[in-house]
Amino acid sequence: MSGIRPLRAADRDAWLPLWNAYLEFYREALSSEQTALTFDRLIDSESGMRGAIATDADDQAIGFVHWLPHASTWSRADVCYLEDLFVDPTARGEGVGRALIRHVEEWARTAGCAHVYWLTQAGNAAARGLYDRLAEDTGFVQYVLRPEEA
Repeated sequence: MSGIRPLRAADRDAWLPLWNAYLEFYREALSSEQTALTFDRLIDSESGMRGAIATDADDQAIGFVHWLPHASTWSRADVCYLEDLFVDPTARGEGVGRALIRHVEEWARTAGCAHVYWLTQAGNAAARGLYDRLAEDTGFVQYVLRPEEA
């Protein structure tokens, strides 16, 4: 890995194949309009969302991370939700995922956030192996209620 930097408008074409692979991994399908909105939010400093991209020695995109800070009822300081993390399969095992998480951790520290948290699927053993070394498994279980489908 060469480095990690904030996403910028010029990264759209490099980010998109990684985003699509991420969605495929989680068996999700989003409209092209939602994907465009997501990217636009990530590069808009006023949106509240943040994004960074990891590149290799040839400046090719090999991973990304997206996060957002928000207020919390349990803390005076904001907390930071790491929403999306993906590393190209050809770059896994090289410390890219760890570096992306550490990038968010440093951002959160600088921003004064109380903590960084994230979710993953219970069966995502490879990712959980890394996460178990970096963070505390709180044991919480996620539930999703979709009002538009009720």
